[in-house]
Amino acid sequence: MNRFAGQVALITGASAGIGAALARELARQGADVVLLARRQERLTALAAEIERQHRRALVVAADVTVDGDLERAVDAAHTAFGKLDVVVANAGFGVVGPIERLTLDDYRRQFETNVFGVLRTVRATLAALKATRGRLAIIGSVAGYIASPGGSPYAMSKFAVRGLADALRLELGPAGVAVTLVTPGYVESEIRRVDNTGVFREAAPESAPAFLVMPADRAARQIVRAVARRRGEVVVTAHGKVGVFLQRHAPWIIAATMRAAGLKARPEPVRR
Repeated sequence: MNRFAGQVALITGASAGIGAALARELARQGADVVLLARRQERLTALAAEIERQHRRALVVAADVTVDGDLERAVDAAHTAFGKLDVVVANAGFGVVGPIERLTLDDYRRQFETNVFGVLRTVRATLAALKATRGRLAIIGSVAGYIASPGGSPYAMSKFAVRGLADALRLELGPAGVAVTLVTPGYVESEIRRVDNTGVFREAAPESAPAFLVMPADRAARQIVRAVARRRGEVVVTAHGKVGVFLQRHAPWIIAATMRAAGLKARPEPVRR
């Protein structure tokens, strides 16, 4: 099904995980794609893969924490394709640790990517999305509903992103722009192997239980379907759906379970 035939999609954080899977799925459904991330060599390999599907892919090395990078990427997209129909604000990582061990700079670094990076993406692409009455997808997290001990920076950033999405959905709706908040649970990704400075630790093990981790391609299909239908929010993974439902309707169950089980955020990956 080519739901996005003739459309152009821009994805931040497209070098791995959900971002790369979304680029593949959007291309499979007919879109040309603009791929943004810091790791250009990965984007180049992904672009070659997408072009073998007979879709066009533009690679732009960009950092969502750097002023001007998103505007440069949008200019490149307009030069190559002339428009943007879909924007996915996906770039992000997670700072973890008990508050007494974290610094204010740790929190600032978290917000610079996960919150201000999303804002930079929205501001740089807004005029283009209004012109096409397009779709904006913001990648949040179940952590935007449920905060765990030792995960306050990441939870704070995702609570903020959820508030942004809720406001923009109402603000941009009259202009014809649909805003979809994506709320994943554990999805196949490198995020749990990235340290508090944003460095990927290749040797770090996956910290999430394997039976809970959804393959990225399956998550991408669910997300793209929700974006195509212009849904306000999609919660991805069964455990994510249960967690969000309980937090909305019986938050005491979540709190009691976390206390009883001693649940806390994953440990920070470290150099080995």
